Amino acid sequence: MADQLDNIPETPLFDRARALKGYKLNKMANALGDPANREAFKADEDTFLDRFGLSAEEKAAVKARDWHEMVRLGGNLFFILKISAVDPVPITQIGAAQAGMPHEQFLTERLGKKVNHG
Repeated sequence: MADQLDNIPETPLFDRARALKGYKLNKMANALGDPANREAFKADEDTFLDRFGLSAEEKAAVKARDWHEMVRLGGNLFFILKISAVDPVPITQIGAAQAGMPHEQFLTERLGKKVNHG
């Protein structure tokens, strides 16, 4: 059964190995729960990310707001969504990125929303 769970197409499983791999990324993102840290992040992202020892690959994913890549690198959505509080980014836009489709398509196909083009 566990082998079947490890093989969900295009869905990285957040298991112990991935949690360990993404520890620094998740620690950084969780720190954004503190208003002072959000301000520090907004003021100088590079310096803030350096405080947590993120790899170049992790930094690039955060700076690009590449949600799918952050998850692939071990990011837990619960933590990395805190980054969206800084920008702010609609949760549906993150869902669209995770699904690999444009935001409008995600709204209509995945959420059944009608999009007003007026």
